[in-house]
Formats: sequence, C-alpha cells, structure tokens
Amino acid sequence: MKSIINRIIILTSFVLVVTACSNDGEVRELNVSAVKALYEPSDGQAIVLQASTSASLLFSWEPALAEDGGMVLYEIAFDKTDGNFSNPVFMTAADRNGGVASATITHKQLNQIAAMMGIGSAETGSFKWTVFSSKGINPMKAEKEQTITLTRLPGFADIPDQVYVTGDATEPGADLSKAYAMKKIADGEFEIYTQLTAGKTFKFVNTTTGTPTEYSLSGDKIVAGGTTTASQTGIYKYYLDFNVGSFSMKEVTKVNLFLNWSQRKIELPYVGNGIWQTTNYTITGLSGSDNTDDRYKFRMESPDGETEWRAINNDSKPTGNAAYYYMVEKTNVDQWTNNEIWKNPSTTGWSDKTYDITFSLNAQGSYTHNLVIK
Repeated sequence: MKSIINRIIILTSFVLVVTACSNDGEVRELNVSAVKALYEPSDGQAIVLQASTSASLLFSWEPALAEDGGMVLYEIAFDKTDGNFSNPVFMTAADRNGGVASATITHKQLNQIAAMMGIGSAETGSFKWTVFSSKGINPMKAEKEQTITLTRLPGFADIPDQVYVTGDATEPGADLSKAYAMKKIADGEFEIYTQLTAGKTFKFVNTTTGTPTEYSLSGDKIVAGGTTTASQTGIYKYYLDFNVGSFSMKEVTKVNLFLNWSQRKIELPYVGNGIWQTTNYTITGLSGSDNTDDRYKFRMESPDGETEWRAINNDSKPTGNAAYYYMVEKTNVDQWTNNEIWKNPSTTGWSDKTYDITFSLNAQGSYTHNLVIK
C-alpha cells in the first residue's frame, strides 16, 4: 500500500511538471494579470490609529486573473511616497495565506510600518501601498498605487512582550539577571508593586540577558533609554502602557487586613517583592458579632486615598479552590460590600487566636492572599 501511495505522489508531481512546462523546459501557464483597481482604503484616506488590540484596517482590491484559471496569490506592499516599490519598506501576505483579494492589517502593525517610514510617535505622515499578484513566482505589481495618511500612536512602534525593572534603586539592585519582572496585564501594558530607594536610579528593560532595550520615565511619558531617579524611599505601584507611551504611579503607604463587623484593621508590614505579611499575630479583645462574623477583606492606603482588595467574583464561603483567594482592587470603600471573603475554617471567632497573614501582589502570579489560623 505504501508503495502504491508513493507511486501516485510521484505520478501526480510528474503530471504537474508536464502541465507547467513546455517541451523545451520553459515554465508556462504561471502568469497572472496585474491588479487593476485598489478599493479600500481610498486614495489619500486619513486614519488615526487606535491603541485597542482589536483595531484594524481592511485593505481590498480587484482580483487578478491567472492564465491557468487557478488561484492567485497576493502580497500587499508599503513604500515611502517617493518610492517605486522596487524595494518596498514592508510587505506581507494577504488574508488566508495570500489567497484572497484583501488584507487585514492591525493598527499595531500599521504603527510599526509608519515608524519604518520615518513617521515619529504621535506624528502624522503619509506613505503608499499597492499589491503584487502571482502564482508564487513572477509577481506582477498592480496598475495602481494609493496613498494613506496615518496619525501614529503616541507610544512605541515595537511593543515589548515582557518588561523588567532594574537598577540601584530597586530591591534586587543593579544586577540585570536579578531584575524583577512586571506583570503583563494586556498587550503593551505592565504593572508592578515594588520598593524603591531615594536618590538611586532605576530603569525598565525588555530582557535580563544580553543587551536589552532600555526605557525610563520623563514627565508622564515612557522614553527610550536613560534612567529615572527615585525621589523618595517607599513602596510603589508602577503601571506602564507602551501602546500610548505613558505611565502612572502611586505610593502604597499601608496595607491592612480589615475585619468587616468590628472594622478592626491589622497592618501588614511590607516584606519585599510585592508581598505584605505578618506572622504569629494574635488577635484579642473581640466579642459578640465583632468576634464571630467571619467576613474580611484588605484595605490599601496611599496619598491618592484608600482602596479595597476583595475577591474577584464570589460572595460565598471558601470552596477549597485557590482562585477563591484571588484579589482585585476596588475603589468603593465601605464596611459592607460584595465579594468579601470568609475565614476558613470557620471557628468560634477571631479573638484569642494566632495568625499568619500574607497579602501578595507579586507580579509572578495571581494577586492573592493567605490567612492561616495557628
């Protein structure tokens, strides 16, 4: 059977070669026509790029014809306004591996293409596009070229896939191999909770080996290269959005365990790497409902105000699933809210018991916590 299949494959290949070649070996019937019309975007159309990962632009054109009546393959090409497409700045296959007369290009890709054309961040500029049709060889350039005008995103053309923080001001110091990874929360968006030391410098990098790409902060923008000096020793949340080239920062001055009924706050010291923790802590002096109501959450204080950290989506007693303890930050701070957590195991009360309490915003895992009754 295997021998028969191999013979069929060889015979089929031979037939294809005979069909494609003349008696003197010349390749024939592989010619295609040039695309005659470009449809969308229209000539001179202006596009303001959006940071959304789903934002895209559809390019479409009139189908070409193949001499053998078969499928035509397409590539879309981009060049500078004074270019002639003899060496396009960028080319890519059309949709469906080049098999259809359209190409969906994301705004992120267009932002990168615009950067290749020399258009700066947040600037507006123009370049040309056209289409090449072929059967895999002898590509034919379309009869038309059209211009597109883009306003680039204010961020970076090349978005890092991972970001780390390093430098003398950081917890692990300037040893690049020990740099802390930031949590990736979306394409181009990263955050970290970490301590910085006043008067020392830090920076962000895209890798912990070799020669990384470096970034620093200036005003409210992320900039290429350089370092940033920490003005005050403290624990900070940094959020970086490379899509728009901006960042935000807040100092975390305190994290407390909050017992709902009694409104008792138990401060958790910062122990490093995004973790607040207290061990062998004994609660005393509670009675009645203050003591026996098992619900709790966490409160975070900063110069911007107080926020709460609560369960992501539950209002029930523990299930034994680790995700039950995952936390998310909320701005509505009140004694009674949704998504509170119940102590596990439920006991005769909070008072006169010793606890290990861990609140973790470590970037290497889910934001979570652990409460152990000893």
